Amino acid sequence: MHLVIRIGSKLSEGGELKEDYFHSFLASLIYLIYAQTIMLKAFKALILTADKFEDMELFFPYFRLLEEEMEVDIAAPKKGHIEGEHGYGLEIEKTFDDAQPDNYDILLIPGGAPTGAPLVVRANLKAQAIAKSFFNSNKPVCSICHGPWLLASAGVVKGRHLTSFWYDGVPEEIRKAGGIYEDKEVVVDGNLVTSRYPGDLPAFMRETMRLINKIKK
Repeated sequence: MHLVIRIGSKLSEGGELKEDYFHSFLASLIYLIYAQTIMLKAFKALILTADKFEDMELFFPYFRLLEEEMEVDIAAPKKGHIEGEHGYGLEIEKTFDDAQPDNYDILLIPGGAPTGAPLVVRANLKAQAIAKSFFNSNKPVCSICHGPWLLASAGVVKGRHLTSFWYDGVPEEIRKAGGIYEDKEVVVDGNLVTSRYPGDLPAFMRETMRLINKIKK
């Protein structure tokens, strides 16, 4: 967008602003509004999941981010209807292939049963590529329960401190990938925030919001 603005201060004989000055002032005002709109671009979040996700681990962060007036996209392997383990449904409009990491500021990976969403997401090469892109750009990545399985499969946890669900081999997968497992309600390591299960969600979102607020400043 290009605007040519003439700034003048001449007055007519009656002491009133000339018409061309008014037009210049109006053009300047429009430009300032446009610039402010660009600077106040919405913070965008991407959630990766699949059918049979853990309902609370997806909806709790989702609604919390919406509350902060952020844009939130939920992506899955394919479009259409998916459901959580406890029956709450979603209509997916964006696939992993549609999701471009450069368009987002934060990545969230909820969990689910070991035979549900986490198993599907961790095996998806596009999901792995998205996770790698966020780590390469040092953007926030927040994952809970079985969600860190994806990070282990993507090879991005070597030397990083993180936590996860206690069982189903998740801690073992983290250690095998070079991660440093810690049994805590929330672990923060740079751009990475992780927690163990739905009961940790208050701590998980507290640290997630702290990380977001640091970036927004």
